Parts: sequence; C-alpha cells; structure tokens
Amino acid sequence: MNSLEALERMKLFSWLPFFKNKQKNLPWWVVIRTAKPRCTYYFGPFDTPQEAKLNQGGYVEDLMGEGADGITIEIQQCQPEVLTIEEEDE
Repeated sequence: MNSLEALERMKLFSWLPFFKNKQKNLPWWVVIRTAKPRCTYYFGPFDTPQEAKLNQGGYVEDLMGEGADGITIEIQQCQPEVLTIEEEDE
C-alpha cells in the first residue's frame, strides 16, 4: 500500500474518535420501565452514573405511589428525544 492509499484509509475511519468523544459527553439518565402501565421513563440528566443512582429511589417511589407495577431500573448514558414512552398493551 502506498502512502496515498494509507491516507485515504485513515480518512475513512477519522470519524471514530469524534463519535467516541461525543458518547463520553452525553449525560446520564435513570431509565425506568414499568409493566403496568407499559411505559419507559427517562429521569435526568445527571453528570455521573453515581448521581443518577443516588436519585433513582425518589422516582421509583413516585411511580409506585401512582400504582405502577413491574418496575425495572437502568442507568444509561444517552440523550432521549422523549422522556416518557407509553407502549400499547398487546
């Protein structure tokens, strides 16, 4: 491979570090899914996963107070477009 081909190959993958750096800058969210009602809730944003974890209890408590059932919790680094997603029952 000559130097021109090597340069072209490097250009092809030049966006990879940019993508990785952008991912690192995304905020952290508490993602709570409930079976009843079938919903996904995003709570945040938080600067660190530890901060998100510290705050998750209040969100769970609120959802339980509203009668939600089948609660699962996940801490995710993302940028949700919608904070509440209601799913249709099957």
